[in-house]
Amino acid sequence: MNYRHSYHAGNFADVFKHALLALMLDYLKRKEGGFRYIDTHAGPGLIDLAGDEASRTGEWRDGIARLAQADLDARQQDLLAPYFAGLGGKPVDEKSFIYGGSPCLAQNLLRPQDRLTLCELHPEDARRLERNIGRDNRVRLLQENGYRALKGLLPPPERRGLVLIDPPFESRDEFEAMEQALVTAWKKWPTGIYALWYPVKEIRPVAQFIERLAARNIPRILRLEIAVDMIRTDGPLAATGLVIVNPPYLLAEAARDLLPFLARVLARGPGGSFLVSEVTGERPA
Repeated sequence: MNYRHSYHAGNFADVFKHALLALMLDYLKRKEGGFRYIDTHAGPGLIDLAGDEASRTGEWRDGIARLAQADLDARQQDLLAPYFAGLGGKPVDEKSFIYGGSPCLAQNLLRPQDRLTLCELHPEDARRLERNIGRDNRVRLLQENGYRALKGLLPPPERRGLVLIDPPFESRDEFEAMEQALVTAWKKWPTGIYALWYPVKEIRPVAQFIERLAARNIPRILRLEIAVDMIRTDGPLAATGLVIVNPPYLLAEAARDLLPFLARVLARGPGGSFLVSEVTGERPA
């Protein structure tokens, strides 16, 4: 599949991914010292939901538009507060809403002492990202292949931080590429937080990816998934997930509270469900 950010902005997968990303950034901010956020496949940063690309799919109608109209209890408001802060506030009029992707979400959430490194290879998206980020001395933009750039970016000077690996899944071997990038990065920076996003179009490739990760000598891996409909290979995307290495200690508890709510609010059919699981397996000697 091809999952360029602009065409799918604000859909259920974005809500899931960005709500959890915002929570992780918020947890990192609980310590005074600065940290580094690295985005390997940043995209354009800001997407007009009324623009040509997002209008072609209209996927935001079953994503951020639904969340904007949902009634939230106190716990849900607390868990979604960082996400809404990163978006500039809870959206109320999706027709005129400019959706912030992960780079701009992070830019809005990070403090003066924190730093962002954003990689985007696609020339058009890289130009749009540069315009949308604006002048910000906390931010470094790289028009490079994010997998290759990551090798030279770790470990960061801050020694704390988060890497988001969020590729468009244009290649059939994307799961293998993500796995190799993670293993190489983790060996260089074993204390960093790594969040790997993936679409679930077929069960088997995801299961094989998780099995391979379980066989790696990586101590702490959390698997989070949400499905909003039955998974069909020839149908629209209905499920998505994040694999998180070194998750903040409160994240699993937060996910157990947040994901059932998101699965219910964003469900398109009878397949609405969620998963919170530790990835374990035999470790190599």
